[in-house]
This record gives sequence, C-alpha cells and structure tokens, in this order.
Amino acid sequence: MTDTAQQVAKLFADSTTIALTSFISPYKADRQIARDLHAETKNGETPLPFIEVFIDIPVEEAEKRDPKGLYKKARAGEIKEFTGISAPYEAPENAEIHIHSEKTSVEEAVKIITDYLYEKGLLK
Repeated sequence: MTDTAQQVAKLFADSTTIALTSFISPYKADRQIARDLHAETKNGETPLPFIEVFIDIPVEEAEKRDPKGLYKKARAGEIKEFTGISAPYEAPENAEIHIHSEKTSVEEAVKIITDYLYEKGLLK
C-alpha cells in the first residue's frame, strides 16, 4: 500500500466514512504502517478502527483466475518482482478477518465482513 493510499484511506476514516481499500500488500511492515497510521491520535481522540481483511488465495488458484495472463508472464520472467512468483508474500498473522477465497463465494465474503462490522458497532 502506498503512503498516498494510506493517507487517503485515513482521510475517509477521519470523516466517519468506512473506507474499503483493496491492495496486494505483500510485506508485514507496510501493513503495520497502515495500522499505525490509524492508531495515531491527537488531543485524546479515539484511534480510528483498522480492520485487516486477509483474502487468502493459493497462488495456483490466483493463476487460474488471472484474465490478463500476468502469472504466466511472471513465470516466463517477463515480469520481475511479481508477488508470489519472483517476490515474496508475507501472509498476515493476526488479520481481524481471514477469508479463504477458494472456499468462500463473494456473497459469503461480503456477509463475513459486514457481520464483523456490525459486531464491532461500526455499522448500524
């Protein structure tokens, strides 16, 4: 996740808007920066909620779903530093929500996320 994307997501959250962002964020350190950004407070404010949703998909399944053929190109060496092929992916260890995409439909995933938000009082 880029610094700009982190800042934009925080601006939405600051305005009490739920911001769902979708990134391949392969490094734990980068995800921690986003989490820490939400935890920063001024003048005794309540920290902003940060909910990490780990959409867990085996690389083989991601390759099957790849309409642009990027995985094939990465395996052929045409794309350098491709996450999961020629660059590492550090899976989250403590994501608030963990969805196994090969076992969960889009509708089920949406329900899992919205149920969590209701449970935490973030949706009414």
